[in-house]
Amino acid sequence: MGLFDLIQSELIDIIEWIDDSRHTLVWRFPRHDNEIKNGAQLIVRPGQTAVFVYQGEIADVYPPGHYELTTANRPIMTTLEGWKYGFDSPFKAEVYFVSTRQVTDLKWGTPNPIMLRDPEFGPIRIRAFGTYTLKAVDPKALLREIVGTNGEFGADDVNTLMRSIIQSAFADLIGSSQIAALDLASNYQMLAGKLREQVCERIDDEYGLDCPQLFIVNISMPESVEKALDTRTSMGVIGDMNRFQQYQMGQAMTSAAEGGGGGGASEGLGLGLGMAMASRMMPGMSGSGAAVGNYSNNVPPPPPVDAWYVAVAGESKGPFSMAQIQSGISSGEVNDQTLVWKTGMPQWSAAGTTPGLSNLFGAAPPPIPGS
Repeated sequence: MGLFDLIQSELIDIIEWIDDSRHTLVWRFPRHDNEIKNGAQLIVRPGQTAVFVYQGEIADVYPPGHYELTTANRPIMTTLEGWKYGFDSPFKAEVYFVSTRQVTDLKWGTPNPIMLRDPEFGPIRIRAFGTYTLKAVDPKALLREIVGTNGEFGADDVNTLMRSIIQSAFADLIGSSQIAALDLASNYQMLAGKLREQVCERIDDEYGLDCPQLFIVNISMPESVEKALDTRTSMGVIGDMNRFQQYQMGQAMTSAAEGGGGGGASEGLGLGLGMAMASRMMPGMSGSGAAVGNYSNNVPPPPPVDAWYVAVAGESKGPFSMAQIQSGISSGEVNDQTLVWKTGMPQWSAAGTTPGLSNLFGAAPPPIPGS
């Protein structure tokens, strides 16, 4: 560096902020002892505002532009300092650059559920989350109320405050809107607009900030409630529950037949499906019609009047009506060696020797003559 360049660097004083961040709201220009030469060059770029603070008091504010700092364009500073020195005497002041552009991609949410009295479900809890943007509109208020003497202040430093304000405003709004939980999704845009208005009212005058955009991304209920709603929706899609159960039973019986028998657990499965199917297919039989009607009202059907119990794989199955026992015999699920019991019998007996059932098993034909 030559002598001329050295002298020029001493004479020319440039104050500027090249902002390479996305979330910085306020940045203080670093200068030893805050000394600024008279005639210094101030460069304020678009989306910025420069604020001079002299002895703890906000003085001049400069919008975007290129300025030469002299007594002519420093009216407030000159009045405060009482300018009386020449070019070589620096003045002392702190210079803060305030970003006036929107800071985007900020998120908000409700850390705790909000209790809501819903007209359809009663008391429920809901959560919500979304995004918002932030912008400084009054640099003086921002410096006075939030920034103070911080050398750098970003959106993250005010994000906690903003989230609290949004959460409080959202709770007030959702409680007074009286919108049913199932209708909230169709009102996101309307609710977001009102929520933004309430937030702006709380931050504009007090903190010098604005919230140009605010979005509600999702409002959700607890997982258990959502699962119950899914079940309710599925039942509505199925329609006739009785016909659906008959279809499922038929599918299960077909699968069991294709897979072959095997006794034990498979026999128990077949017996249960077969007899339940019989009760569905023959509503005129004793007890079956009542069972179908009561099931639709979530009331367990009464046991058949002539209640039989069948031993399957060492376990008692039943009670079954006589029609169901006949169906089991016809399908081969109940044979003459199957143990059965009903009220009044002293013990379990084989079906082929039990009065009332033995006649359902055909007698074996006599030997063919000459065989």
